[in-house]
Amino acid sequence: MTIKPRKPWRVILTQNGVQLVEIDHASEAKAYQHVRNALGSGADTARIMQWENGRWWHFETVTAEEVQAARAADRSGAK
Repeated sequence: MTIKPRKPWRVILTQNGVQLVEIDHASEAKAYQHVRNALGSGADTARIMQWENGRWWHFETVTAEEVQAARAADRSGAK
């Protein structure tokens, strides 16, 4: 029997195809905050994984370009 991990969200950061770090998080919100911070300061891709049904599943991949575009949209909408 596989036990659910205490932190069921995982962020895997890469830069130029090389894995930099893999960090587990207690919530989806904390995982995505980490993604926004990391992709704004060096990493170029983040894979978000979620523990479900006894294994890690790929939830989403986010790129630095997507984060930059979202920030630009936020700034232009704030005017």
